[in-house]
Amino acid sequence: MKIASFNVNSIRARLDMVIEWLEKKSPDILCLQETKVEDADFPNDMFEKIRYHALFHGEKSYNGVAILTRHPVKDVKVGFDEAGTEGTRILSALIANVPVVNTYVPQGFHPLSEKFQYKLDFFDRLLAYFDENYRPDRPLVWCGDFNVAPEPRDVYDPGHLSGQVGFHPDEHASLERFKNWGFVDVFRLHEPSGGHYTFWDYRIRNAVKRKMGWRVDHIWATRPLVEKSKAAWIDVGPRLALKPSDHTFIVAEFDLKKKRA
Repeated sequence: MKIASFNVNSIRARLDMVIEWLEKKSPDILCLQETKVEDADFPNDMFEKIRYHALFHGEKSYNGVAILTRHPVKDVKVGFDEAGTEGTRILSALIANVPVVNTYVPQGFHPLSEKFQYKLDFFDRLLAYFDENYRPDRPLVWCGDFNVAPEPRDVYDPGHLSGQVGFHPDEHASLERFKNWGFVDVFRLHEPSGGHYTFWDYRIRNAVKRKMGWRVDHIWATRPLVEKSKAAWIDVGPRLALKPSDHTFIVAEFDLKKKRA
C-alpha cells in the first residue's frame, strides 16, 4: 500500500497538479490539507473520473482536509467528536482495513501568542483522540501537515530557527508524547540524513535550490505497520512546478502481506 500526504494550499488552485500526480504515482491513499474550499465546491467529480473516491470537509479560504483513495472506505469520522469539532482539521477513515487519520495542525503564529497555545492544545486533544479511539499495538497511520519540524536535521538552519514556531521546544515535547504513545516517524526509518524537506517558504527566493526548507509534513505509523514498511520519500518535483504549493508530497509504502516478525 502506497500512502501519500500533501498540503495542497488550495485544491482549486492546484487541482491539475494533484490529478497529474495521482495518475503518475497511483497512490492507494492521498491525504490533503489546506483544501480551502467549502464542501459544495470540492471538485469531487474530477477525482471520480480517475477512479478515486474522495472524503472531504472544508471551509472557504481556510483549512480543509480530504482523503482520496481507490479502496473501500468505512468508519469515516470528521473532527474530534460526534459534533465534528475541528472538522476542517482532522478526518479519519478505515481504508482497506487500515485506519488512517489525516490532520492539519494549526500553524501557531508566534510562541507568545494565543494561537501558539491553541496549537499545543490541539496536540493535547489529538493525543487524547488517539488514546480514546485507537491502540498502539494495532495498525494505524497518521498523516498530514503537523506544522512542526521534529529534529535539527529537519530544518535548514537549526541554530537560527530554534525557538521559532514550527521548531520550538514545546512543540517538540508534544511530538515526543506521540512517539511515547506508539507512533514512529516512517520517513526517518528509511532516511537518516538531513536536508530532506517538504516545505519551502514562498518569501525566500529560490528556497528549494538553496535547500532552505523544513520537514513539517509527515507520515507516522504504529509498530504493526512500521514492521511492514518498505520505503519512504519526498517528491520535490511538484514544488518546482509552475504555481506550486509551498509544500510538496511525502510518500510511504507498506507491504501489508508481509507477516510480522
